[in-house]
Amino acid sequence: MDIKKTCGWTIRDWQVAYQNLDIKIEDLIRFVEQFDPNDPAWISIASRQHIQDQIEQLQNAILDASSSDEFPLYGIPFAVKDNIDVADFVSTAACQALTTKASKDATLIQRLKQAGAIVVGKTNLDQFATGLVGTRSPYGAVHNTFDADYVSGGSSSGSASVVARGLVPFSLGTDTAGSGRIPAGFNNIVGLKPTKGRFSNNGLLPACKSLDCISIFALTVKDAEYVANLAEGYDEQDSYSRHHPNTAPAQFSKQPVFAIPSHLEFFGDHQAKQAFQTAVAKLKSLDVSIKEIDFTPFKTLALQLYQSAWVAERTAALTPYLTEHHADFDPTVRQIVQQGHQYSAVDAYQAEYLKQDLARQIQSILAEVDALFLPTSPTIYTIEQIKKDPIQYNSHFGTYTNFTNLADLSALALPAGFREDGLPHGITLIANAWHDQALVHFGKYWQNHLNLTLGATHQPLKKQPTISPPSKHHVRIAVVGAHLTGMPLNAQLTERQAVLVETTQTSQAYSLYALKGTTPPKPGLARDEINGQQIIVELWDIPLARFGEFVAEIPTPLGIGNIELTDGRWVKGFICEPYGLQHAEDISHFGGWRAYIQHLHASHTA
Repeated sequence: MDIKKTCGWTIRDWQVAYQNLDIKIEDLIRFVEQFDPNDPAWISIASRQHIQDQIEQLQNAILDASSSDEFPLYGIPFAVKDNIDVADFVSTAACQALTTKASKDATLIQRLKQAGAIVVGKTNLDQFATGLVGTRSPYGAVHNTFDADYVSGGSSSGSASVVARGLVPFSLGTDTAGSGRIPAGFNNIVGLKPTKGRFSNNGLLPACKSLDCISIFALTVKDAEYVANLAEGYDEQDSYSRHHPNTAPAQFSKQPVFAIPSHLEFFGDHQAKQAFQTAVAKLKSLDVSIKEIDFTPFKTLALQLYQSAWVAERTAALTPYLTEHHADFDPTVRQIVQQGHQYSAVDAYQAEYLKQDLARQIQSILAEVDALFLPTSPTIYTIEQIKKDPIQYNSHFGTYTNFTNLADLSALALPAGFREDGLPHGITLIANAWHDQALVHFGKYWQNHLNLTLGATHQPLKKQPTISPPSKHHVRIAVVGAHLTGMPLNAQLTERQAVLVETTQTSQAYSLYALKGTTPPKPGLARDEINGQQIIVELWDIPLARFGEFVAEIPTPLGIGNIELTDGRWVKGFICEPYGLQHAEDISHFGGWRAYIQHLHASHTA
C-alpha cells in the first residue's frame, strides 16, 4: 500500500477500498512503515507487532460477531494524542521522563478499536496539553502544514498535522482551552469539541479534569460526526461522564440566527480580520441572520482560565509530575503550572462562583440564537515570534476558545478559506451543551458550500449528505396531516425542539382518509397493499426525551406506528385505528393532506 495513494482518503474512501479489495487490512503494516520517524508530529509510531496484534484482535472479534456491520471502522487507521492511553504504548504527554507503557486502552480507544479502527501512532503535543502553539515539546515543534515558518497550533499539534497532511482520516486530540480547535483552524481541517462528558475521559492524563474533553480531528465534518457517534457514551469509570439528556434539537432552526460579537479583536492582524469578514459574508449568503452581541461575559470568562485561581486546577493535576520530574518540564509550561500555588482555597471558590455566574449569562445569550459564530483564532504567529513572547502570544490564540468548556458549551471548528498570505482561516460554531448534532448538521452544509480542498492534501471535497441518518438521541417521525408545516398542530412539534428533516412519500401501499368530526380536521393513514398509493409526508426529528409527551397528546383513533417510505426506509409515523375509518372519506387521490385542504378552500371560495 503506497502512502501517496491513500493521501487524503476519508473514512468512506478507506471503506470502499476494503470493499473493492483494492487493499487488505494486512497492508496497514507496510502503510505505517512508510511514516517518517523524524516527523515531529509523531512521538511514537506503531511497530509491525503493534499493528499485527491489533489486526489479530479484530479478526478474532469478527469471528465471534453476528455481523460485519458491528465493525463500521474496519481497518481504518487513526492517530492518538500522546496523553491518551493506548495499550502497549507509552503515554508521554510530551514529557520524556514518562516511560511506562499503558497496560490498557483508554475507554474511547477501546470503543474505536471495537468498531474496527487501528491505532497507527501517538502524536506530539504541547507538554501536558498546556499551550495552544504546538512548540512546547522536547520532541520538537510541529510546523504548520501550509507554511513551516508558522505554528501548527496546539496543544493537539501532531494530531492535527497528520490529518491535515492526509496520513490518517481522523485523529484524537484533547480540548481544555481550545486545543482541539486552534490546530484545526491553522491547518484547514475540522475540529469537533464535544459537550463535556459526552466522551469518556477514562485513560486521559488530565490537564484540568473538570474541563477536559477528548476531541476529534478530521478532513470532513461527516467523518468527525461518524467517529463521534461511535465514540460517545456514558462511562461509569469516568466521574465526569454524563448521560445524554436527549433534549436538544437535531438541527438549527429553519432560518438560523447566529450571534457575532459587536467588537472583535484581531491584535492588529488585518489579514485575519479580512478573512473573517469574508466568512461572515459567506454566512449571510446562506440566509443566516446575524445578531450582534456584547462579548464581555465571554471575554471575562476566557481570562479566568489562566489569570485566576482556575490555573490551580492544572497545578493540582500536574503536581506529582512537578515534584518528581521538575527538570523535565518545558520552561514555559512549568512557569504556567507553578502559578497555581499562589492561590488559596478561598480564591478557588470565588473563581468558581464567578465562573458559574458568567456561564449562566453566556448560556442565556446563546439560548436566544442558534449558535455563536467566531474566528477560531484572532491571529497566527511564526515559531520565532512565539519564542519571543510565548505566554502573551499564546493567550491571543485563546481569545475565542478559552471560555467554551468553562461555560459548558459544544463547539465545531471549520475551515473558512484562506488569508491573503495563503494561510488557512478557520471559524468556530459554538452552542449550548448537547447541541453537537445541530452543529455538525450545519457544519456539513457550510463545508459543502465553501467546497475547499481537504487539509493540505489538495484533494477535492466530495459533497457530504446534509440529511443525516436518524440519531439515537432523536425519533424520526412521519407526519401526514395537521402536524405538517404551517398546519394547526405543527407547534406541538416545534415547541418540543423538533426539526423538519425532509419531505418525502410513503411506499405505494397506503391510503389517506379525511376523518369525520375531528377538530382541527385530521387525516388517517392506513396500510393498503392492494389499492394503496404514495402519500406525501414530512419527516421530523424530535428529541427522544420529548417524544413521550408528544405521543400523549395524540387523540383517538390516531396513534403512532411504523411507516414504510418510498425508498424502503421505515420510520415512526401517524397511523389510524380501523374503526376510525368506517365513515371517513378516501382522499388518497389527492396524494397528500395539504392538497386536500387546498381543494376544500378552493371549493369554499368558488
